[in-house]
Amino acid sequence: MSDITAPAPRSAERVRAPRIPLVLEVVATERLSPSLTRVRLGGIGFDAFVAQADPERLASTDKYVKLLFAKPELGLVPPYDLEALRETLPQEDLPSRRTYTVRDVDLAARTISIDFVVHGDEGIAGPWAAAAQPGDLLCLTGPGGKFRPDQDAAVHRLYAGDESAVPAIAAALENLPATAVGTALLQVDGPADELPLVAPAGVEVRWLHRGSADLVAEVEALSVPDAPVEAFVHGERGQVKALGAVLQGTWGLSRSAMSLSAYWARGRAEDRFQSEKREPIGQLFDDPA
Repeated sequence: MSDITAPAPRSAERVRAPRIPLVLEVVATERLSPSLTRVRLGGIGFDAFVAQADPERLASTDKYVKLLFAKPELGLVPPYDLEALRETLPQEDLPSRRTYTVRDVDLAARTISIDFVVHGDEGIAGPWAAAAQPGDLLCLTGPGGKFRPDQDAAVHRLYAGDESAVPAIAAALENLPATAVGTALLQVDGPADELPLVAPAGVEVRWLHRGSADLVAEVEALSVPDAPVEAFVHGERGQVKALGAVLQGTWGLSRSAMSLSAYWARGRAEDRFQSEKREPIGQLFDDPA
């Protein structure tokens, strides 16, 4: 996850403990739309997940976890001893790591929810989520995360992204002050992919359908607010980069006023996308910070 954001203030003396891989159990699944499936995870690993989490990261609305997926045909059972597996398996058969946003943490039910984008048999995580059954196990580490909505009602909000950003944007909308104002633009395939979201009355939630509306063009068409702006733009790398240029050039926003993160890149497999984060093509701004 490539991320440029203004983090919440943190103590310089705090040292985060290393994250221990945890095993959580599938409690339930729910098909939210043709493209999104929610998986609720709990079991004995939940308490350890909360106990080892940095409280500030647990409170962030863009918190995420790293998930490990093994090829089903290998019969590997989590937790995985990656060091031992490297000695016995070829690189292509090692468990694959994927990054996903945590939609919510329910302390009363002792579950966490993760929404997966599912496009048939494409990818690793989506097919796993589509086939997941109660009792299935999933290995993860985390959470990470930095963003929490500013509680100053005078701040204008602009939240924008595609399906991959819907969980984080939905969580942010739920955590806004009741008097917040702004716009949330969410791009999905069609009407069936729209979800009921909770947002303050002053924040317009607008769903954009591919083929009939362009996310970048919609932001370009907005009037530049005469107020401080909090921008949260996550999703496909090309769109995030283009939107960052609009917000920096046209809106005059500084990088500290924006949370920009690329969750994936069109035409790139996950491993290639992750490796490109260290290359110029993976940078969200053309100019150095």
